[in-house]
Amino acid sequence: VQLQASGGGLVQAGGSLRLSCAASGGTFSSYAMGWFRQAPGKEREFVAAVSWGGGSTYYADSVKGRFTISRDNAKRTVYLQMNSLKPEDTAVYYCAAKRSYQPVPGRYEYDYWGQGTLVTVSS
Repeated sequence: VQLQASGGGLVQAGGSLRLSCAASGGTFSSYAMGWFRQAPGKEREFVAAVSWGGGSTYYADSVKGRFTISRDNAKRTVYLQMNSLKPEDTAVYYCAAKRSYQPVPGRYEYDYWGQGTLVTVSS
């Protein structure tokens, strides 16, 4: 599976962005999908994940209530809607695919990774 993330950019605090991750190859609907992020000098951290059918989601506490993960299996795309953005959300955001139903937060459980897309939130 090849993953291509897009949609990053510069936004003011309080603003919104929607990230997309398009998949090619493999059977997209057989993968749980996740979003992770990595700020300069920090470890890559979990943001959100969704089950292969989209019915189950899992969020980091830091983004709960502000971010929404969703997927469109017909378009082979997973989305991350980010609202009420804060400067501490600034990071490179990565999408990842896991060969199973269950959305999980552990980055080492994901099998495929896309390149990152940079999100910068100004104060």
